Amino acid sequence: MAIGPAVRALFGPYEREIAHLYRSIFIDLDDWIGRIGAWVPDAQNILEVGCGEGAMTERLCARYPQARITAIDVTPRVGRLFAGDASRVEFLQMTVEDMAARHPQAYDLIVLSDVIHHVPKALRGSILTAIHQALAPGGMFVFKDWARTSTPIHWMCHAGDRYLTGDQVSYLDEQEIRSFLGERFGAPQDECRVRPWRNNFALMLRKAS
Repeated sequence: MAIGPAVRALFGPYEREIAHLYRSIFIDLDDWIGRIGAWVPDAQNILEVGCGEGAMTERLCARYPQARITAIDVTPRVGRLFAGDASRVEFLQMTVEDMAARHPQAYDLIVLSDVIHHVPKALRGSILTAIHQALAPGGMFVFKDWARTSTPIHWMCHAGDRYLTGDQVSYLDEQEIRSFLGERFGAPQDECRVRPWRNNFALMLRKAS
């Protein structure tokens, strides 16, 4: 059972700030949006898959001030802590499979950050296929996940994900991530690691024109 909602409720009006501090133990989202911006300087129609409560969506909104952003998640709490320009963002409780069916080849940038390890293994291929379907020819797909290692920080991350969310999390290592993405997108255009831990493994991929 997830304890995250009960813990967050204790924070009251300080939930947003404390959530940011906890998240920053594992990833610097400002570094991550900087990497995305360097990879994809311009984007007009962005889809964020698995946006959660909107922390990364805020940074996408600030980095791409001319873009229209659609942010989706299966959680009913989608985007609830977002504090950016709401006029340019649409939050939807929806699967990426449904989004791809409604809007095929519609997005020039799709972002998937720290989602796959929460998804049951049997469903991961479907998500990747749907992302490929939703991406416009020549569009960019940026992916980041926490790569599995035998280190204390990985054990700490695993415990936090497992007990705060209640999900049966399962991580891939770096080579498994490359193989998983390569099945649909081929070789990545580039890859990097995001501060503060090397476990934050990210790749940029392009859909063939």
